[in-house]
Amino acid sequence: MPRQTSSLPLSLPPPASGMSLYRWLYEELRSAILEGRLHSGARLPATRDLARVYRLSRATIVTAFEQLRSEGYVEGKPGSGTYVTHVLPDRLLEVGQLRQEKTLPRRRVVFSSYARRLSRFVPTPAGPIRAFRANQPALDRFPTILWAQVAARRLRRVSAQLLSGGEALGYRPLREAVCHYLNTSRGVKCTPDQVLIVSGAQEALDRTARVLVTPGEPVWMEEPGYPGAALAFRALGARIRPVPVDAEGLNLEAGVRRWQRSRLVYVTPAHQFPLGVTMTLRRRLALLEWARRSRTLIFEDDYDSEYRYAGRPIPALQGLDRAGVVIFAGSFTAVLFPALRLGYLVVPEDVVDVFAAAASVSTHHPPLLEQAILCDFITEGHFARHVRRMREMYAERLSAFLKQVQQQLAGVLEISNIEAGLQTVGWLKNGMDAEYAATAADRVGVEVVPLTRYAWGRARKDGLLLGFAAVERNELRRGVEQLAKVLKR
Repeated sequence: MPRQTSSLPLSLPPPASGMSLYRWLYEELRSAILEGRLHSGARLPATRDLARVYRLSRATIVTAFEQLRSEGYVEGKPGSGTYVTHVLPDRLLEVGQLRQEKTLPRRRVVFSSYARRLSRFVPTPAGPIRAFRANQPALDRFPTILWAQVAARRLRRVSAQLLSGGEALGYRPLREAVCHYLNTSRGVKCTPDQVLIVSGAQEALDRTARVLVTPGEPVWMEEPGYPGAALAFRALGARIRPVPVDAEGLNLEAGVRRWQRSRLVYVTPAHQFPLGVTMTLRRRLALLEWARRSRTLIFEDDYDSEYRYAGRPIPALQGLDRAGVVIFAGSFTAVLFPALRLGYLVVPEDVVDVFAAAASVSTHHPPLLEQAILCDFITEGHFARHVRRMREMYAERLSAFLKQVQQQLAGVLEISNIEAGLQTVGWLKNGMDAEYAATAADRVGVEVVPLTRYAWGRARKDGLLLGFAAVERNELRRGVEQLAKVLKR
């Protein structure tokens, strides 16, 4: 048992049972310094005195002193001893309590033209799922246990090569799996060398705009259309040129009459966002021929083609391309879960190197471990089975939703014919403005989005976007009941 003595500048209590002597001495000296019993500049006892009084080895004392020195509590003076520092590290953390002698003016940050073009829109947390949340899959039905098992197997056999990083185009086995899936399921004509793995649709849009669009050049956008694409193009200095959408999809003739030329055309031909129409074969062929003659490139966003409830899947526009004018993009966000942040780009062979170089100077590639896990999930057949299960469940929810609307909203809200996707459009029939309807619905816990928020010019003010895929049946029923009260009122 260590004994105390009055010959030292402080007395230390005995160590607790089972506590190491080094830790005991370190903590007691640190407490004495912080509490002021050993004040700034005070000399610590010599190691041999501590060793003699407390019956400690000098190695234990030296270790405790070294720990205090490394943390900034004491400092050694050659030939003199060890002293408490004048400015303790704990004091440095109390910045708010330090008295500043002079306040300097804040420097004004000069932003780049890119930063000045950025939208000030900041997404807010959406909260619990409620009717009629759009653009989101049923996350509660995702097989998380199965995903965890696939991930665990991959991590157990992870190689040093995988940990060291990969090529800018992405994880080669995943690109091969995506290529096979697109060839067989979407009619896309490509090789793995044309596939780039990106961190979702927004990076695909940003990457394409940076490579192909010079600030000031025009980009055609469907109207109404996907606002995320407009934000990406506008942030990089492109001029958005809205082109109307009708029952056949993008109205090419109207676009040519109004704008004449474009550097890039953004389209969602399989399932137009947000109206849900499918571009006809006539329009597809006309768009491809016009793009070839005018030397315009087409960005085909295939955002949710996996979920089709009637007829066979519509082949991709890229599959009809014979001139290399289509860039095809897709994402696993709506199919699996948004946090995965993985998607793909299929680009013409002559621009692969430029797109790869653009990746090398930015993200280089998305995280490889997530890519490898997703690759295993696809090649083991889990992806295809999950899509089939979700397609059946979404079709059931859509049927239940349409039945409720027919029973409670007949004559007030007309739902567009829908064959695919996670949401649909409802047209107000009572003369109510969609913005007013959305505000009133929000007061009773119902989410609907006016179509005017997806337009850049004149747009119909009687349309609402309503999601059904992520909403349970009971919540769909409640949502229709509440919406009926609002609209009939």
